[in-house]
Amino acid sequence: RLTPLRREEMARDVVEGRVSKAHAARIYGVTAKVVARWVGRFLAEGSVGMIDRSSRPKTSPKRTEAAVADAIVALRRQRLTGKHIA
Repeated sequence: RLTPLRREEMARDVVEGRVSKAHAARIYGVTAKVVARWVGRFLAEGSVGMIDRSSRPKTSPKRTEAAVADAIVALRRQRLTGKHIA
């Protein structure tokens, strides 16, 4: 819903006391929790903190082993369903 520019605008409005978090949530069409998240990030990192970040985890400790994944791919290419592979 929010572009980095709108996030910064919203955070500045709250930080500078022009609007409350609840009012900013209504204005920008998000929840108060989202407003609090962006305000916190703005206070910690400034304008740089308003850019989009990847939601991909840094590590995947329970990741499927490569050999198993390759075997699954081979079975899928034989047109087997997930139920049959399991």
